[in-house]
Amino acid sequence: MGTHSANEDSIGAFRREARTWLEANVPHQPSPEDGPESRDYVLAWQRKQAQGGWAGLAWPKDVGGRGLSVLEQIVWFEEYARASAPSPLNASFVALNHAGPTLIACGSPEQKAFHLPKILAGEVLWCQGFSEPGAGSDLASVRTRGRVEGDSLIIDGHKIWSSFADIADWQELLIRTDPSARTSAALTWVICPMNLPGITVRPIRTMAGPHKYCEVFYDSVRVPLANVVGGVNNGWATAMSTLSFERGTAGLALLIGLTIKVEHLLAACPAHRSELRLRLGRLRAEGQSIRAMTYRFALDSENGVPDASGSMIRLSFAEFSQRVTAAAIDLYGIEAPEVAGMHGWGHDYLDAFSETIAGGTAEIQRNIIAERVLGLPKGPR
Repeated sequence: MGTHSANEDSIGAFRREARTWLEANVPHQPSPEDGPESRDYVLAWQRKQAQGGWAGLAWPKDVGGRGLSVLEQIVWFEEYARASAPSPLNASFVALNHAGPTLIACGSPEQKAFHLPKILAGEVLWCQGFSEPGAGSDLASVRTRGRVEGDSLIIDGHKIWSSFADIADWQELLIRTDPSARTSAALTWVICPMNLPGITVRPIRTMAGPHKYCEVFYDSVRVPLANVVGGVNNGWATAMSTLSFERGTAGLALLIGLTIKVEHLLAACPAHRSELRLRLGRLRAEGQSIRAMTYRFALDSENGVPDASGSMIRLSFAEFSQRVTAAAIDLYGIEAPEVAGMHGWGHDYLDAFSETIAGGTAEIQRNIIAERVLGLPKGPR
């Protein structure tokens, strides 16, 4: 009983510390829509967190992180959402939740020493180079080529949907290093500097408004072999390590923030709109169930890399966010000030369509759940 009480006191003190710091430091101005101004905003917020001791909370201490327990991380995410802090799904997401954890798990000592401190300190941004026009959710089919020439890889090809590639310094790039092979064993995960000759970036305006995604073209781009992570032709295993983090708890602050918004929608919904209030009540229950599932998954995964059951959370949140934003539009109406603008519900509604595509489509997530969680047989080809 005494130990339990002491733990509760410790968590309570941590919560108060996090709440106090966030209330004093969360930016009052919303993030710019896109471009260099959004880069400056994201890096400034990351630097402020680093200076305050709130960067890399889940990262091990030996690489500059805080090494906090999952319970402490959950408390941080709760307070982060409560304070309406900048969206964690911004241009720093790939560096903090993909590239950084992948380097921690698979990188060389030199790669870790060079890149990890810069990520935590808010000096650099990363983007992802996985999806291609002919290989989105099916990463084993990527065709961007990399041939070994001396101590370099010469890369040619085309990537698409690379979020924030126009403002990123580095890219986690998945390429095919054995063009004749048809299996995932021929892939390689490589750190690609975005300022190299032969790289062309073309931003894509989304239907929600911002230039959030990009096409990236590679024309005989020369990358040092020393930038390969996990070994040549071992990129599939490295990539799966990356995606396991994305399908885990990286978006917990977004989920908590969305459940808070559901409460606000319920409070704003007039009593006479009984059908909409019932719909919002169901969304409240759904959000809390996803939140509980996420907490349990995070606590169960504390001693290892998240497993495939994280896809259940990813899929549930994706469809939940679409239902919440649609309900908000129905509550306020298209012309309402709550709906208009970059930070209104209209933007969120349009942007939510990407949730069942990004990070593996809803169909891919269901396949993962069926095969790897439920143990169901694969369907006929």
